Amino acid sequence: MFEPQFQMARRGFLQASAAGVLATGLPGLAGTAQAESGTGRAKSVLFVLLSGGLSQLDSLDPKPDAPVEIRGEFSNISTAISGVAVCEHMPLFAQQAGRWSIVRSMSHKEHNHLLATHVALTGRPTPVPRGASDIDRVQSRFDFPNMASALDYIRPRNDGIPTGVSLPNYYIEGPLTWPGQYSGFLGPKHDPWQINQDPNDSNFKVDALSLQTGVTRERLESRRGLLERVNQSPRLDVESQAGAFAEQQEVAFSLLTSAKVAQSFRIDQESAETRERYGRNKFGQSLLLARRLVESGVPVVQAAMGIVQTWDTHVDNWGQLKNRLLPQLDRGLAALMDDLSNSGLLDQTLVVVMGEFGRTPKVSTLQGEKISGRDHWAAVYSLMVAGAGVRGGQVIGQSDAIAAYPISRSWSPADLCSTVFNALGVSEDAHVVDPLGRPNQLRNGVVIDPLYSGNA
Repeated sequence: MFEPQFQMARRGFLQASAAGVLATGLPGLAGTAQAESGTGRAKSVLFVLLSGGLSQLDSLDPKPDAPVEIRGEFSNISTAISGVAVCEHMPLFAQQAGRWSIVRSMSHKEHNHLLATHVALTGRPTPVPRGASDIDRVQSRFDFPNMASALDYIRPRNDGIPTGVSLPNYYIEGPLTWPGQYSGFLGPKHDPWQINQDPNDSNFKVDALSLQTGVTRERLESRRGLLERVNQSPRLDVESQAGAFAEQQEVAFSLLTSAKVAQSFRIDQESAETRERYGRNKFGQSLLLARRLVESGVPVVQAAMGIVQTWDTHVDNWGQLKNRLLPQLDRGLAALMDDLSNSGLLDQTLVVVMGEFGRTPKVSTLQGEKISGRDHWAAVYSLMVAGAGVRGGQVIGQSDAIAAYPISRSWSPADLCSTVFNALGVSEDAHVVDPLGRPNQLRNGVVIDPLYSGNA
C-alpha cells in the first residue's frame, strides 16, 4: 500500500507545482563554482530566439548591389544609423536602431538545427556519441548547461525567483528534443522553468505558480512536511532520483510562495492598449510576458519566437518573412524596447535577438517545391544586442559582398556567451565540472568589446 501512495503523492505534486519540463537524468553531477567578482551591469538577460535561423540578407545585412539570385525580393530602408540600411519590413526597428548594436559577423561551423542550437545557447559543441548521426544528437543529461542553468548553479537563489524561465514553448519536434535548452549534466535542480502556454490565449494562466482555491500557505507547508517525511523513508533513500526529486520539490515550493513571480504571469493585468502595442499574437505577447518576468527580477528569460524551425525558410522565404515573421517581431521588439527604456530597465537588461545561424546567400528551390527560399548557413549571420551598457547605433563586423563569409573579425557563440556572463558579472574563473571530472570555464570565449567601446 505504501509504494502506490507515494507514487500518487509525487505525481500529484508535480501536476500541482511544475509549469514545465521537469526532466530526470543525472542529478548532482556538478562541479565547483567561484564567488563572482565581475563588473557587469546587467541584472537580467532577455534572449529573443528565432529558431530555424533568420536570413541575414533579408533582415539586418541586405546586399542591394548583389545579383537578384543573391539579394532576394525585398527592398531596403534607411535606419537611424547613418549609412546603415535594413529590410523594408523592419520599419520600427529602423527607427529605433540608435538603441541597438547590429553584429554582422557572427560565425560557427554547425549547419544542423540541433547542433547549432546547442552551440548558440551554451557556447559549446554538442557531445557526439560514437557512431551517432546528426539526428541522434538530441537533448541529453551529458550536454553542457545553458547560460540560465550555469548561472543558477554558481548563484543559487532562495528568494522564490527562478534564475531562468523559458517561454512559450519547448523546442521539440516528434521524437527530437533540441539540445541546449536545459541544465544538462548539472541535473534537474538547475533546469530553467519552462512555460508551455501561449500568452495570447484568452485562457492563459500558469496555475502552478499560484496557490489553488482553498490551499493556504499554512496548508502548503503542512503538505511540505508530509512529503519530507515520506522522502525520508529508507525505501526511497537508495536511489539518486529521490534526491533529484526532493530538489525539485524545494524549487516548486519556493516558487509557489513567491507572490512576485506569480504576479508576473498575470498578463491580463496589462491594459488593452499595451497589449495591442506588442501585437495580439504569440510573438508579441511572449515579449510582453518576458518584460514582466524581467520586472519581477528573473535573471535569464528566453522568449521563443515560434516553435522549432519557425524561421527555417527553405520554402517561401519572402512570403513568410513579409506576411508574418518580420512584422510581428518588429512590432513586439519596438514595444519591448520602449517599455524597458521608459522604465529605466534597459540600463540593466541585456537584450539579445538571435537565431542559431543564418541562411544561404544563394536562392534555391527544394525538390518538389515551387516557391524558393534559402537553406541553412552558419558561416556568417547577424544578431542584435541592446541594453546594459551596450553602445547603440552601431554595426559590428562586416560580411562579404554576398553575405557568405566575414571579411572582418568574426565572433562565435562562445564569444557571445562569454559576453553575456561578463555582463552579468560572472568572473573569468567561474567554472563547472563535467561528469568526467573536467573543469569547464563558463567564459570560454572572449567578450565582444566593440559592443561597449564602439570600436567595431
